[in-house]
Amino acid sequence: MSNERPWLKHYPDGIPAQVDINQYASVVAVLDEAFERFRDRPAFTNFGKQISYGQLDELSQHFANYLTGELKLSKGDRIALMMPNVLQYPIALFGALRAGMVVVNTNPMYTGRELKHQLEDAGAKAIVVLDNFAATLQQVVAETSIKHIVTTGIGDLLGFPKGALINFVLKHVKKLVPAFQLPHAVRFRDALARGATHPAQKATLNHDDIAFLQYTGGTTGVAKGAMLTHGNMVANMMQAGAWIGTNAKLGHEVIITALPLYHIFSLTANGLVFMRLGGLNWLITNPRDMPGFVKELKKSQFTALTGVNTLFNGLLNTPGFAELDFSRLHLTLGGGMAVQRAVAERWKKVTGCTLAEAYGLTETSPAVCINPLDIKAYNASIGLPVPSTDVAIWSEDGKPLPTGEVGELMVHGPQVMKGYWQRPDETIKVLGDDGWLHTGDIARMDENGYFYIVDRKKDMILVSGFNVYPNEVEDAVMLHPGVAEVAAVGIADEHSGEAVKLFVVRKDPNLTVEDLKQFCRDNLTGYKRPKIIEFRDSLPKSNVGKILRRELRDQKPAQVAAG
Repeated sequence: MSNERPWLKHYPDGIPAQVDINQYASVVAVLDEAFERFRDRPAFTNFGKQISYGQLDELSQHFANYLTGELKLSKGDRIALMMPNVLQYPIALFGALRAGMVVVNTNPMYTGRELKHQLEDAGAKAIVVLDNFAATLQQVVAETSIKHIVTTGIGDLLGFPKGALINFVLKHVKKLVPAFQLPHAVRFRDALARGATHPAQKATLNHDDIAFLQYTGGTTGVAKGAMLTHGNMVANMMQAGAWIGTNAKLGHEVIITALPLYHIFSLTANGLVFMRLGGLNWLITNPRDMPGFVKELKKSQFTALTGVNTLFNGLLNTPGFAELDFSRLHLTLGGGMAVQRAVAERWKKVTGCTLAEAYGLTETSPAVCINPLDIKAYNASIGLPVPSTDVAIWSEDGKPLPTGEVGELMVHGPQVMKGYWQRPDETIKVLGDDGWLHTGDIARMDENGYFYIVDRKKDMILVSGFNVYPNEVEDAVMLHPGVAEVAAVGIADEHSGEAVKLFVVRKDPNLTVEDLKQFCRDNLTGYKRPKIIEFRDSLPKSNVGKILRRELRDQKPAQVAAG
C-alpha cells in the first residue's frame, strides 16, 4: 500500500494529520469532561425545555444507576433505544454508556418484523420505547430476549402543564399513540426516581469495549449489527471534531439536530462531537413538519446544521425559511446521500453558508471524508480523508489503482468497526485479513486527494439518506401468498433522491397494487415501501437463474401500475 497521502497538502490550516485517540479511554471519559467543563451551559433543548450539562450528568447517572442497581444489568448487556429526538434519548443513551452497556439504536418506525429481528439478533435485555411505538413492541416482545421495558411519552420531561397537554393532544386529539398493553413496563420518570436511590457504579471501559450495535445492511440485505467500540467512537469524535473545531467557538455553538440521533451520522456529528465542544443540541422531533421546523429555527440563533440533501431541499422550499437570520450560521454539513449541485448552490445563495458534503458509513462510525468547511463552492466531491485515515482506490483483484482511476473505495483507520455482531463470515468479507474496509462504493481520487463517488453499492437504494437493501424488501414481499417473484430496484425521485420500485410476477391473478401496497405498509418501514409497483409476466434472469436487477433498472416501463 502506497504511503502517499496527497490530501494532507490540502488540509485546512489547523487540522492535524493525526489525532491522539488515547486522550480518552472511552466515550464516557469524553462525557465526564464535558459535564465538568460546561456544567452550567445548555446541552439539549426540545419543545422549549432546556437541560444543562450538569442536569444531563445527574439524570443520565440516575438512569445508569437504575440499570445496574435496580435491573441488575451488567457491563456488555445490550439495551435498545426506540425513540425519536426527545430529551429522554440523550439521558438514556449516556446513562446506558456510563453503566457499561451496549446501546442498540432502533428505528422507531420499524414494523414488528423488523423490530423482532433486531432485538433477537442483538440479544437485547432491555428497551426504552416512546409510547407512540409501544404497540409495535407489544406485538413481538414475547418472541425476543427483552426482560425490562421502560416507556415514555413525548411530553414526560417537558414540565407541567406543557408536557401533560402535549401528551393529551398526541394521544386523544391527533390519535398518534395506538393503545398498547405492556403490563410490567416502568415509566421513564419512575426509572430515574428509582435510580436516584441507588449508588453509582463506575464501569471500567477501554477502547476494545463495544459501545454500539448500529444496525445496517452492509453490502447485503440482511440487517447486521456493526460493532462500534468506544475506541471507534472516540476516534471519529476526535477526527470530525478536529475538522469542525477549527471554526467552532467552544461553549457557544448551537447545532440543529433534525436527523434522528439513532442514525449514526447524527449520533456522532451532533450528539457526540458537539458535546465535546460544549454545544447546545437543538432537538427537532419531527423534521417532516417543515413549517414547524422553520418556526423552531427562528427561535434558535443556530450556528450549525447537519442533514441530508432532501432536508436542505425541503427547507429551501418552505415559506419563511429564506427570511431567517443566518448571520451566526457557519457550518452546514451534508451526508447520508449525495448532495445535489442545485441544492448546494441554492443553499449558499439563501444562507450565505457553504453546504459541505461529507462521506461516511455505519461501519466507520461514520466519518471518512469531509470537504473543507471554508470551501467556496460545490465541487461534486465527498472531500478529503479525515485525520488518521487512509483511503485508497482498489481494482477488482485487490490492487491499488493510480490517481484518476476508478475502483472500489477502501478505508483504513481507527474508526473502522470491530466487525459485524456474531457474523464472522460477513466480517471477513468486508474487512479481510488486513483491516481495510471494502465499502462497495465505486470512486476515484484526483491529484489533490479529493475523492469522488462514481457509483454506489450495486443494488443498494438510498432513500432520504437511509439504506434500503433490495433483498430485505423482496424477502418481505415474497411473504404475500399472491406473489410468485419479485425484484426491487431504485428509481430517481425528486423528493427523496431515490425511491423503491417493485417488479412483481403474480401467483394470484387477482392481486392488485393496493393489496400489495397495504401488505408493504404492514411489513416495511415507510422509506422501504415501494412507490411504484409494476406487474410483469416474467423477470429477466442470468443463466444461473439470478434476477437481473440492473436490466430492470435500465428497461423502460412496460405496464406500470398506477397508485
